[in-house]
Amino acid sequence: MNTTPHGIRMIDVGGKPVTLRTARASARLTAQPETIRRIRAGELEKGDAVATARVAAIMAAKRTSDIVPLCHPLPLDNVEVAIGFAADAVLVEVVVRATARTGVEMEALVAASAAALTIYDMCKSIDQGMTVETVRLEEKTGGTRGDYRRK
Repeated sequence: MNTTPHGIRMIDVGGKPVTLRTARASARLTAQPETIRRIRAGELEKGDAVATARVAAIMAAKRTSDIVPLCHPLPLDNVEVAIGFAADAVLVEVVVRATARTGVEMEALVAASAAALTIYDMCKSIDQGMTVETVRLEEKTGGTRGDYRRK
């Protein structure tokens, strides 16, 4: 019986098999070309935005269940963070792996978001027009629903 208001509940994953789960998510932060140049050159008042964003992504992946109410806390096997650049954007990609009963899509999405938001925070004093956009799942593997890859 579900006595939680409005049918909100955590899904019982106890009967699901423990398998390797992976998820790859991305985020894009658009900014002025001069802001991108300063990020790449490490010329920000707050310091190295790329290194800080990597740490933020890892921390966020590990704490996803503290942020998203119905996520299960998961023991993550690995979090990989790649940060690249376009002329007017920072491109974040995160891969999360866990051997668990449920997927790691939310961990990857939260991690990619946190990395982009960290860069935003470190640059907001020089570029108020930045936009964090296109946070999305790129692919996932494992689980009963099978693999997914964005076309």
